[in-house]
Amino acid sequence: MIARIWTGVVRREDADAYAARALDDGLAAYAAMPGNRGAWILRRDDGAHSEFVAFSLWDSLDALRALTGEDVETSLRYPEGDRYLIERDTTVWHYEVAGSKRPG
Repeated sequence: MIARIWTGVVRREDADAYAARALDDGLAAYAAMPGNRGAWILRRDDGAHSEFVAFSLWDSLDALRALTGEDVETSLRYPEGDRYLIERDTTVWHYEVAGSKRPG
């Protein structure tokens, strides 16, 4: 399993609108893709800014290629998100999920 991670920053006053857009557009599209195991948006408010981390789990990099094409390392650009973002990673980070264990 592959974890896909991307970060971006918006002005604090835009954070609620950006979160709603990300949930309605980006995460909905991810969740509908074959090979996706889940997608989440993490938010951290810090003074005048809010940082967002998009985190999704995929069966493999091959499953991701249905979303990204061959270039899995470049972040997807959603023009409607550009209205809010003041900083953004242009690279997406991928981590192999080594395993997990649930308590109990």
